[in-house]
Amino acid sequence: MLPISMLGGILLHNHIGKLSVITPYLIFVMLTITYTRLKISDFKITMFQWLLLAVQVFGGVTFFAGLYFLNPNVAAGAFICFFMPTATAAPVITGMLGGDINKIATYSFLSNLVVALSAPSFLSMIRGDEINFIESFVTICSEVVPLLILPLITAIILKISAPRLHSVIAQHQSVSFWIWAISLFIVMGQAVSFMIQQPVQELPEMIFLTIAALCVCCLQFYVGRKIGEKYGDKISGAQGLGQKNTILGLWMTLTYLHPIVSVAPAAYIVWQNTINSWQLYRKNKNGK
Repeated sequence: MLPISMLGGILLHNHIGKLSVITPYLIFVMLTITYTRLKISDFKITMFQWLLLAVQVFGGVTFFAGLYFLNPNVAAGAFICFFMPTATAAPVITGMLGGDINKIATYSFLSNLVVALSAPSFLSMIRGDEINFIESFVTICSEVVPLLILPLITAIILKISAPRLHSVIAQHQSVSFWIWAISLFIVMGQAVSFMIQQPVQELPEMIFLTIAALCVCCLQFYVGRKIGEKYGDKISGAQGLGQKNTILGLWMTLTYLHPIVSVAPAAYIVWQNTINSWQLYRKNKNGK
């Protein structure tokens, strides 16, 4: 199903624009279903989350510094691929793979909050000028917070006011998979459309940005898995670092950086969903 969704998005990318408006609603439904499995008492920040956050932030700074003198735009693209917060849908995939939803939901909230607070400073550093902190903070929060908080509130309300319905939803987590497949179809189409629209003369730099996104994506899944292994949850670690809020990454680059840099988060969409599709296929085939 997942390869079909990805291929469908690629082939029908010209017709997907109108469907993009439903993506936030799909994510809302997916998270509400997933959060019915949450235990609020386990929703706490530990060293596991702090280590992932350190890699997310300082990994981006390190790659930016290392690549800057080779190509500033590629350096900025690598930074964004590290710095993008964890995807709001990460708990859904983590749950499908058998990871700890509490850990990843906690980290998703922390990761997005830190990006909202620190993005103006880091983006100012990359651009070399000042960015309006309040405007940037409010915009990022308006993009992220509703998708993080409202599904959690909905799940809690259902548990209190309609426990039977809450239990039925909690027992039908597979519905999230099919909603995610639809979301993947839409997001892949958006990514392909965006990359095709870039000027042909910038193709060499686009290739380097695409390769940088691949390297950063694989590295984050690997490092996250190693950190997670230390704390008994390789899946949550890998998804926490590897699965990114690419839509927010695209917005940050298009709003504050050179437009060509946006190829990196667009390519990251392809890489992270290819890895997740492979992981889910392997989980379904081998049971691990």
